[in-house]
Amino acid sequence: MNKMDSAGSGGEPVGNLGFVGGIVAVATIGGFLFGYDSGAVNGTQGGLRAAFGLSDSGLGFTVASLLIGCFIGAFFAGWLADRLGRRNVMRMAAILFTIGALLQGFAHDWLLFLPARLVGGMAVGAASVLSPAYISEIAPAHIRGRMSTVQQIMIITGLTAAFVVNYFLQQAAGNDSLRPFWAGIAAWRWMYLMQAIPAVVFLLALFVIPESPRFLVLMKREEEALAVLTRLFGAAAARPKLDEIRASFSADHRPRLADVKTPGGGGFLGIRPVVWAGIMLAAFQQFVGINIIFYYGETLWKLAGVSEAVALQRNIVSGVVSIAACFLTIAVIDRIGRKPILLIGSAGMAVTLFGMVFAFSQGSLGPTGELALPGNMGTLALIAANLYVIFFNFSWGPVMWVMLGEMFPNQIRGSALAVCGFVQWFSNWLITVSFPSMASGLGLTVSYTVYAVSAVISFFLVQRLINETRGRELEQMEG
Repeated sequence: MNKMDSAGSGGEPVGNLGFVGGIVAVATIGGFLFGYDSGAVNGTQGGLRAAFGLSDSGLGFTVASLLIGCFIGAFFAGWLADRLGRRNVMRMAAILFTIGALLQGFAHDWLLFLPARLVGGMAVGAASVLSPAYISEIAPAHIRGRMSTVQQIMIITGLTAAFVVNYFLQQAAGNDSLRPFWAGIAAWRWMYLMQAIPAVVFLLALFVIPESPRFLVLMKREEEALAVLTRLFGAAAARPKLDEIRASFSADHRPRLADVKTPGGGGFLGIRPVVWAGIMLAAFQQFVGINIIFYYGETLWKLAGVSEAVALQRNIVSGVVSIAACFLTIAVIDRIGRKPILLIGSAGMAVTLFGMVFAFSQGSLGPTGELALPGNMGTLALIAANLYVIFFNFSWGPVMWVMLGEMFPNQIRGSALAVCGFVQWFSNWLITVSFPSMASGLGLTVSYTVYAVSAVISFFLVQRLINETRGRELEQMEG
């Protein structure tokens, strides 16, 4: 058991960091599954085409159908979390993860595969909003940014694990994911089935962590909340913290979706400014095109003229680089704040995306329609892509989830997360489903120009809309 300190240098409760760390370790398994399920499709696209006879647009819709489930799951998770609890909804997500993985792996009919992918997506969407929100409601303010950033590390770890597993499955199947592998099941199907293992681990681990004390106060279960707060911060700090949390809720008001509206009217479309700030973060995290590299990394690099095996290797490199960038975020986020990191990320992504635009503009189409890059331009594209991944995973990757988990007042957090989670995943779906047609019809140059311009716009939106939250207790959030 770690030493129980009463307060940090700023007077805030420090608490039992070992207990907090254990809770974060469990909660972020949801982030791992978020990443693993999102990345598992990489390397399976040939199998999907062969099994279901998909065209480019059909493949794009099938891949992106996960995201349809995601924005449904994210929306209802925020709403359900205010009624059933953060932990219970994460348990539901773990069950859906498992069901979706098994059905995707065994489905031999597209009409079964599609709803299975939707089910998996609902689990991803729920975990994506609830894991960081739960961590924010558990962690002390002075380390909340670092603890919430672990979620992004686990997302990227999950993505990288999917890339590594898919690569070795493809290699073990004779460098062809369409060939039968264990039990006569094609290797690309095992890429989906392997998702069930961490899903079961997540479900079991959720039975050993407590419910969020803020949810318990909301439900008038104050003795339970006090017990959790005592374990988190010690007996001396628990009672004052309970009083602060209670004061942040209206005694006669239960959270509802309408809470995202400005009280008394006003504001653009009647929505609170802080919710608009969250919507902006959610949308532009996707408009910069990051998930094109993660979801279509294999296809992207094959378009750039490399083999399937080399494309999967480059996915793994991108994942490792991403994890390293997130560790840098952990080192600085509670020192320099969230807003400066977002601004650095926007500027860096804009520069590197335009570098990729230049490299792709120098390519030419081969006899079968594939894009071929001259040697130095292929190197430039690879360097720019990895620098872009570094900037994203240092900034917008983790910081958006940190901000969404902490920027909203207690009274509206579940409702605001429902709206922003829906926007984040709907934006993800729009970008993902459009990429195959954009890449084949307009080319990578035009496609990446769109993402680069979005990065430029995001810089100015952060300057205007985002207020710093570093070091502030959740009960101090306004909006």
